Amino acid sequence: MTDSKTSPAPATAAQRSPGIAAPFAALLIAVLSFSLMQTMVVPALPDLQREFAAGTTAVSWVLSAFLLTASVATALLGRVGDMFGKRRVLLASLTVFAAGTLFAALSDSVGMLIAARAVQGVGSAAFPLAFGIVREQFPRERVPVAIGLISSTFGIGFGVGLVIPGPIVDALGWQWIFWFGLIVIVLGIAAVAAFTDESRVRSPGRIDWAGAALFSAGVTALLLAISQGTSWGWGSAAVVGLFAAAVVLLAVFVAVEQRTREPLIDIELLRRRAVATSHVAALIIGFGMYGAFTLVPLLAQTPSRAGYGFDASVTGSGLFMVPMAATMLIASPLAGRLGAAVGFRLPLVLACLVGMAGFAVYAAAHDTEWAVYAGSAVLGVGVGFAFAALVNLVVGAVGPDRTGEATGINTIMRTIGGSLGAQIAASVVAAETVPGTGIPAESGYTTAFVMSAAALAVAALAALAGPGRRVTRP
Repeated sequence: MTDSKTSPAPATAAQRSPGIAAPFAALLIAVLSFSLMQTMVVPALPDLQREFAAGTTAVSWVLSAFLLTASVATALLGRVGDMFGKRRVLLASLTVFAAGTLFAALSDSVGMLIAARAVQGVGSAAFPLAFGIVREQFPRERVPVAIGLISSTFGIGFGVGLVIPGPIVDALGWQWIFWFGLIVIVLGIAAVAAFTDESRVRSPGRIDWAGAALFSAGVTALLLAISQGTSWGWGSAAVVGLFAAAVVLLAVFVAVEQRTREPLIDIELLRRRAVATSHVAALIIGFGMYGAFTLVPLLAQTPSRAGYGFDASVTGSGLFMVPMAATMLIASPLAGRLGAAVGFRLPLVLACLVGMAGFAVYAAAHDTEWAVYAGSAVLGVGVGFAFAALVNLVVGAVGPDRTGEATGINTIMRTIGGSLGAQIAASVVAAETVPGTGIPAESGYTTAFVMSAAALAVAALAALAGPGRRVTRP
């Protein structure tokens, strides 16, 4: 006689696991290692310029090379992780990242350092792959908060990376920025290898090499035009040509993907309301918020003889970003809990409104240190809410087999917006100087902060166009 009882469903990784603390800590270390390396080199740029007797343009490529490869790798390796296993691809990405960091520490020329930074950019895949691992291996009720905390690490590492390099460079030299980063990366590799399981959910297929080439070329042309727009001139033939090439290449990419049986990026996926509005909001939020990451330290370093500024050192100027990192760490899990209860559209709209308030403080009261600290704290809440809500909206709108792909594209949209916002904000600030000093006029900062607030108002409208409740795809 057959047994009429239904056999229990196989346990998920989260149910089999005695806890999620260890894998969560492993993923945090992995993504923190990348987010720190985004900006730790920034305070050291003057030292690098002197060390290698390089020009300003050459040194700027230390940042641009990293940005270009990171943006391409985020989307490509996110999709590859969906296909072949997120843990496997994450470990490979971190290993290449470690190799690039080692080469950077050993660099004896600016050319070698630029090449090493380009290799480092591959580590950007840590974010979409980590989001996918969380979705598959954590209990469902823990996913929004975990994603919120991992998302906040992007901004926290960005801010902290501006603070700690000053003392390191002063005491040990610029090479130790990379030795320190390498230690964190190796810890991340060991933790991911020891405490995370390989994903069982796959999206089988072959790598779409034609799509990968077109997408990489289009994104590279776009970001190269943005990153070099200020130095080459926004109306120069090179920049205009790169923008035109980006439009053509990405248009061809879309056409090719729609006709490919196993596309690199599912175009139909991008048309879903929750996904499309999240990507648009990420682009605009990146444009608005990243201006603060670069402008506030510059404002703090301005000599007070200009009529504003605080005569801050490189290390002291980075401290103005600490309140943002602190409130971001608190706000991200709160956004995850709120979104799980009422849907993530509300946290995203609140993120934009709170961010507007932070920029309003910057614009109206940046003549006193306490006001800038307060503006940073307020803006940190907005950034924390935004990063958590954006990723959760995307994760809730796609299947587990497309998590890496979808969150990778969302990260790229935020990066493109941030790159454009930072460059335009820098151009606005540099447009007018204090007579006889060459120091940017205070009005430029005010205008840039108001511009960021206006961008977040537009982002709030984009967020309102998205779905109100979390959409969970099987």
